[in-house]
Amino acid sequence: MSSTDKTTRSATPAKTGNAALSWTTMAILIATAVASVRGLPAMAPYGWASIFLYILPAIVFMVPVAMVAAELASGWKGGVFVWAKEAFGDRVGFVAIWQQWIQNVVWYPAQLAFFASALAYVFNPALANNGLFTGVVILVVYWFSTLIAFRGVKAFAGVSKWGFIAGTIVPSLGLVFFAILFLTGGGQSQLAPISEAQWLPTWTGIASIVLIVSNFLSYAGMEMNAVHVNEMQNPAKNFPKAIVLAAIVILIVFVFPTLAISVGVPADSVNLTQGVLQAFDVFFKQLGMPWATTVMSLLIVFGILASVVTWIPGPSKGLLMVGRQGYLPPSLQKTNQYDMQVPIMVVQGIIVTVLAVLFAIVPSVQSVFWVFSAMAVQLYLIMYMIMFLAAMRLRRTHPDVQRGFRVPAMPLFGWVGFFASLLAFLIGFVEPSSSTMGQPWYSLLLVAGIVVLGVWPFILYAVRKPSWKVHPEVSHAHEDTDPDLTKTEPQVS
Repeated sequence: MSSTDKTTRSATPAKTGNAALSWTTMAILIATAVASVRGLPAMAPYGWASIFLYILPAIVFMVPVAMVAAELASGWKGGVFVWAKEAFGDRVGFVAIWQQWIQNVVWYPAQLAFFASALAYVFNPALANNGLFTGVVILVVYWFSTLIAFRGVKAFAGVSKWGFIAGTIVPSLGLVFFAILFLTGGGQSQLAPISEAQWLPTWTGIASIVLIVSNFLSYAGMEMNAVHVNEMQNPAKNFPKAIVLAAIVILIVFVFPTLAISVGVPADSVNLTQGVLQAFDVFFKQLGMPWATTVMSLLIVFGILASVVTWIPGPSKGLLMVGRQGYLPPSLQKTNQYDMQVPIMVVQGIIVTVLAVLFAIVPSVQSVFWVFSAMAVQLYLIMYMIMFLAAMRLRRTHPDVQRGFRVPAMPLFGWVGFFASLLAFLIGFVEPSSSTMGQPWYSLLLVAGIVVLGVWPFILYAVRKPSWKVHPEVSHAHEDTDPDLTKTEPQVS
């Protein structure tokens, strides 16, 4: 028996008698991690058909991801790096964790473009379409958030919860509530009556399918909460129930606010970065309280800021832990006195800076927003394809590893998830109809971004040296020899 086999067989078993995590709590954890208002405007122009555009990716992507990740997490600690490593070797494991990290880096400019749009509504809504303004806001806010993260995020952790409530829950419920008040107060709905509803999007060629692909990112991150599956009572029975409830909650959070935007804003006028505030503007003006749009803008600004500050150090910490096993050069393994991985966060900040410049030089803010959203999806889908293949392979090669949860019909969930991810990856290179960049440039920019950002794990793996691996007793690669700064860093196992 190999040392690897010994390690995997010692994976933490599922709790059976005294676990405290109920299936309803797990469902809320999943829904909280996935739900966001950022993508709602992209679906709003399709009215009733947006329901289909949300449901299909949920079935073929969200549910398979959650189920497969739960089995992997209940059998192996260490996340996607360990899952892929056990199935295909450490090179593939490093590629998987890299994609999980780098897609977040690409996600930051898209998220902060939404932030810039909300901020513009506070001062001058016309600025939301100004690429220079958007680029500058991205740079200032990102680096400000990074400087906060340098000092540790424990004191800021509580803000994350309130930021989610302020930036997601309140705007989502507010859209629905004020849309109802708008309609009952005599407002003219831009959404077709349900008797005339078109439930499927109008076919305009392959670009129509891109709409479905864009929603894959809306459900990404499901694997993050799968690590809690061992904390559930009877996960084999209760985790599928949690997935069903989470899917229903997520669809409610997505569908009803999207329809609310469709009520207030004509389909051909919805802006990808400011559609939520466009709808609030219509509702509040009709209700005689236009000042309330500024209030909603500030809530969204606070929510996004809290999200970004919390997420900046998160995924990069996972990369640091893996990198210390010999995959990153020592210069990228250092941490400061607050135990924060400053060099890695500086690198991701430089990448965000380069991407933010595109907002300033490309005429259409919405086109750049589409490119970054699509690029984040593409990079993340590479990781998901690896994850699905790893799950199916480990079921065959390591059947005796104890799992707290086993996916029923693993081949069905595994292959549906894999082929949905593959199809989404390929179709993602087609420019959506709402982008004005032009197909050749859109695809070239996507390919260039994926290659430039995705090739580095192969390069680092090829040039790595034995000296890159940090000895278990050495926690931080500090230049400083202050003993207070040398706390042990746990390794990924």
